[in-house]
Amino acid sequence: MITYRAAWVVPISGPPIRDGWVVVDRGRIVALGHGDAPHPEVREARDLGDAALMPGLVNAHTHLELSYLRGKVAPAREFVAWVRDLLRARRRLEDAAAPDIVAAVGRGIEECLASGSALIGDISNTLITFEPLAKSPLAAVVFHELLRFHEPEPERFVDQACRAIDLLPGTDAVRAGLAPHAPYSVAPLVFRALRRAIDRRPFLRSSVHLSESAAEVQFIARGDGPWRGVLEDLGAFDPGWVAPGVSPVQYLHENGFLDWRVLAVHGVQMSDADLARLARLGTTLVTCPRSNRHTGAGTPPIARFYASGVRVAVGTDSLASTPDLSVFAELAEMRRLAPAVAAGTLLDSATRQGARALGFESELGSIEPGRRARLLAVAVPPRTDDVEEYLVSGIAAERIQWVGEDAG
Repeated sequence: MITYRAAWVVPISGPPIRDGWVVVDRGRIVALGHGDAPHPEVREARDLGDAALMPGLVNAHTHLELSYLRGKVAPAREFVAWVRDLLRARRRLEDAAAPDIVAAVGRGIEECLASGSALIGDISNTLITFEPLAKSPLAAVVFHELLRFHEPEPERFVDQACRAIDLLPGTDAVRAGLAPHAPYSVAPLVFRALRRAIDRRPFLRSSVHLSESAAEVQFIARGDGPWRGVLEDLGAFDPGWVAPGVSPVQYLHENGFLDWRVLAVHGVQMSDADLARLARLGTTLVTCPRSNRHTGAGTPPIARFYASGVRVAVGTDSLASTPDLSVFAELAEMRRLAPAVAAGTLLDSATRQGARALGFESELGSIEPGRRARLLAVAVPPRTDDVEEYLVSGIAAERIQWVGEDAG
């Protein structure tokens, strides 16, 4: 057994502990507290000094397979214009750069670890990220993303996706999920087929981009606007589709898709009624504020998210739309956008809520007996009084050290 002592222990599941300690045995947390360590079998003590000992972060939404597009897609004022630029960049670079794509995935994994993430929710069209993640220290859910707005055989299409994830060599730490891309890119009957597939797999998680842009809200309400233009240009529009005339959240709810196992990503354009509906359903909302600014989707109403009672987790999105994969940087942006939200609440979103949404709540996300000891020691200034506020101020990678399980 090893005792780690620090100026602060930030368990997330309880208030910060000044001059605290955590006892770790064989990669698991045994106890925590302050004062003298009570366990008689402790053989080693490590004093971390002026540091905050906290659980590893959870990046609940990213796209590692797009890491090769870092710096290749410029910021935009309007989301659909940004998507068109993204599609052009992928067509231009993908065929000629397959080895570069794989190498960029590896660098993305390293960046997640260096910036303090222990667990990620990764969206993948190709599933090429699964193997490198399985070989890394990261825990993950790799979501197989599906796009098909015009699909005459939705059950067959979803069955193919299920077979693809069933063939993956899953582990306790790296699992597979299913992710319909968005209401404007996936047919309603595909959403229903996916719901049935998820219901047959009680531990499966799902993720969907939802209410990200004003164009999405317009398309689902009226069937026109920029998204219809994109679908028609791609030859993907279904002429038999009828706009449901409701919000994207209500649309997916009426199709039976949303529940507590679904991560709804972005939510920039959600109404109070939409947020209240997600809160009732137990759906977790994943916010990616820096990406939303870059893509022109808008500014997420962070304070309104929390006021609604919806569960909130944090993601970075991909390196095509954000400068790095640091959840600490997202926390700093959330603090800027919502200065009245308690720092401890923001930290809970970046740890425990993300772990719960991805199905790892019994393993990661808090410092509690029995959890995995995937712990961060974050250097803090001497005589820090409000450690939670410091941790949401923007923590650079050089101030982070992994301790506990798999340290070093």
